Amino acid sequence: MSATIKDSSTRSQTSRADIFANIRRGLKSDSSDTQRQQTVANRLSAKADNLIPARSQLPPAEQVELFKTMATEAAAELIELESLAEVPQACADWLTQHHVDQLNCASDTELSTLDWQPLDEQQIGRNERVAQVGDIASLTCSFTGIAETGTLMLHSSAQSPTTLNFLPDNHLVVLHRSAIVGCYEEAWKKLRQTFGETLPRTVNMITGPSRSADIEQTLQMGAHGPKTLIILFIKD
Repeated sequence: MSATIKDSSTRSQTSRADIFANIRRGLKSDSSDTQRQQTVANRLSAKADNLIPARSQLPPAEQVELFKTMATEAAAELIELESLAEVPQACADWLTQHHVDQLNCASDTELSTLDWQPLDEQQIGRNERVAQVGDIASLTCSFTGIAETGTLMLHSSAQSPTTLNFLPDNHLVVLHRSAIVGCYEEAWKKLRQTFGETLPRTVNMITGPSRSADIEQTLQMGAHGPKTLIILFIKD
């Protein structure tokens, strides 16, 4: 039996080699392999835009409104704030309303330098650490918002580990109005401009809370991540 399996494997490898050889012959041109490889390299390095939907090719103000509409349709909760300084009070109000007494925060300077007295007044604990199983709520900053689909782009860092985005049941995310772009291509361009060729290890695209209808077509929230997504929208 082992000899039969070996013969079958050998024939399969030979057939595969024949197929690839035929493809190479069919693609044969006057250009050398080096030239073709350079053509591919140039195309990749150019990072040209793909086909962009018309709905994302809007003036900035309309992009903001589109983002808000699409995010809300995706079941995200939107809380509009005038400034970043209002974030602690907004968090305290939301957590108190939903009977949550702990908030696990990213340690970004943007967040850690805020006045968190509103949480103390409501006796809500605040931690800055990696998220753990059993955490109820987390707070992070987003890198950008994508109007096309109401999607948040977040990236990992030493100050904001990816676990904060997925383990807690409730995810609160700070998004600045000025960070919104029209389409995915613009979001990736912005990321490359910020980090160059050394991109963050993890980039997450989040559109609304986690959900699934895989089982008997019944919608279940929080299937693979937070049950609730709260966007703290800063109107800067």
